[in-house]
Formats: sequence, C-alpha cells, structure tokens
Amino acid sequence: MVVLVTGGAGFIGSNFIRYALAQDTQAINLDKLTYAGNPDSLSDVEQHPEYTFIQGDIGDSRTVADILERYQPDALVHLAAESHVDRSIDGPAAFIETNIKGTFTLLEEVRQWWDKLPANRKALFRFHHVSTDEVYGTLGETGLFTEETPYAPNSPYSASKAASDHLVRAYHHTYGLPTLTTNCSNNYGPYQFPEKLIPLMILNALEGKQLPVYGTGRNVRDWLYVGDHCRALWTVLTKGKPGETYNIGGNNEKTNLSIVETLCALLDEKRPRLDGKSYCSQVAFVSDRPGHDLRYAIDASKLERELGWKPQETFATGIRKTVDWYLEHREWCRQITNGRYRRERLGLIDGEGSL
Repeated sequence: MVVLVTGGAGFIGSNFIRYALAQDTQAINLDKLTYAGNPDSLSDVEQHPEYTFIQGDIGDSRTVADILERYQPDALVHLAAESHVDRSIDGPAAFIETNIKGTFTLLEEVRQWWDKLPANRKALFRFHHVSTDEVYGTLGETGLFTEETPYAPNSPYSASKAASDHLVRAYHHTYGLPTLTTNCSNNYGPYQFPEKLIPLMILNALEGKQLPVYGTGRNVRDWLYVGDHCRALWTVLTKGKPGETYNIGGNNEKTNLSIVETLCALLDEKRPRLDGKSYCSQVAFVSDRPGHDLRYAIDASKLERELGWKPQETFATGIRKTVDWYLEHREWCRQITNGRYRRERLGLIDGEGSL
C-alpha cells in the first residue's frame, strides 16, 4: 500500500507516518515545512526504505500532480493545515490560504488524476481528510458532539477547517471521489509543537517561566493520545465507508487548569524544583482568549460500533508517557523553539552555529 501523507512533518503527521511504516506501508511525506513542520521529528525513519520526504506545498498544483503521477498512491491522508487558534486570531490569512485554498487545490488535482485511473484502482483509492471537533462550535455543561452536530465554528481556524470539510464532502457527492473525514478532539503526545498547551506548560515549568492559563482555566477539552489517534486514522482509512464522517475522541474531558495541575504534579515527582516548591507556584491566570469556546466533548461511539476502534490509553497513562518523552527529548524541544532546525535545513547556519 502506498500512502501519500500531507503535513507529515507535523505533530500528528509524523506520528502517523511512523505508525503507517509499521504496517508495511510505503509512506510519501509532502510537507511545506512551515514553522511547525520539523523533519527531525522523523529522523529515526528518514533512512527507512519505504519512506520518502518531499518538500512542497499542497497549494502548488504542479507539485501535487507530479507526485500523484510518480508515486500512484493507493490513499491520501490529508493532515497539512494551519492549526493554532491564537495564530488564526492574529493572522487569519494563512489559515484561509492553506486550509481552504490548499485543500481545494489538492482535491482538484486528486480528482483529475483519480478520474483517469482504471475502474478497479478508482474503487480502492481513498482520500482521508483529517479535521477537528472545533468545527462544531462550543458545548454547554452537558452533551457531546456527534457526526450529526451542526457546524458552528467560532474562530478563523475552525471556520477554515469547516470550509475544508464542506469541500471534501462536496467532492464526494458531486464527483464521486471516495473521501473519508475524521473530526478529532485535542491531541497530545510526543513531537507536538511547543505552542500547544501541554508541551508549552512542560517546557515553561522546566525553564522557570510562568504557566499562563486563560481566564479561570475552566474551559473543558476532550484529550486524545496521539498514538490512539493514529490507530483510529488507520482504522478509518482501511475500513471506513467512503463519504462517511467519523468522530475520534479520547473519553478524557479535562479543564485546562486540571491539565496544568496534573503536569505540575508529574514534574514535581520526576524533576522537582531545586527550591522545593511545586511547579504550581508558577501558574499565572491571564486574560481570556477572544471567543474562547467553553467545552468540547466527542461521542466516538460510531467509530467503535462500526469499525471496532476505541482508545487504549487512559489520560493517566498517556500524560505520564508524554511528560517522560519531553523530559528525555529536551534537545529536540530546544531546537524547535529557537528555530534552529529550520535554519539548518535552509543552510543558514555555518559550522560554528552562528547566523
């Protein structure tokens, strides 16, 4: 099986490629290498005979067309996206460009290539679009997002992902392209870019910085370990019904404040401060994010009922693995936070490490 993965140098993408290679799959990684795309996240497999990395933009139609013709993939897993809410508030244009226009270009090139395939190959091909639960908007204190929940995005990021979801749906119903869509809850785990809540708090704590918590910290998210997400993506890719949407959740609803407190407790245990104080002393409440959704929670029963998937990690086991990984990979964290990995890849650092 040949799988083309867009955004494979990102957090979920790098974990998924590693998982796919373990399934005896040829993985082609197309990534533009924006700030959050780090090839070093796949350094352990970059010499794997079934792994190929291509630096390119999903919005470049010629690049996409050339890759499709050259590698003739059996499936495409579309993970390339701008994905941080705060960045979308400060600069929404990049989210429109990548998440909407980029997805459109990708769909168009795939459709034209797929339409020329022999009938047997057309029937087997899958276009798997990976999206977010944020397209559904916000919940009150009760209820869960299902696949039937109406879309009500509240940030430029979630609005751009909602638009891309609609494009994928339209290409299935209009052109017959065999698409699959998954909407997942908040991921956590190894190789996550340190602007996201969990790695940010771990690294800030270790560096003696404030642990900024929006508002009162009572916003609730459902947390999904990235390894469980990769298993779910593979399950949907290989067993899902074209045209269907599947929600993926971890069954772990937590407030942001409780996440920070859990991380502090684990760091107190594993890497205590020299002054004997708890890392909780570094917590600082800051002004809330504009339009901050109150609560997300996923009903993933369709995925379990129809395809047999359910999460294997509890939050307690997953978060402990995550903290251990970041403690053991401080150099990866330092390089990604100071941008060194990007400068090295672009040839902007000499042998002495200076600009």
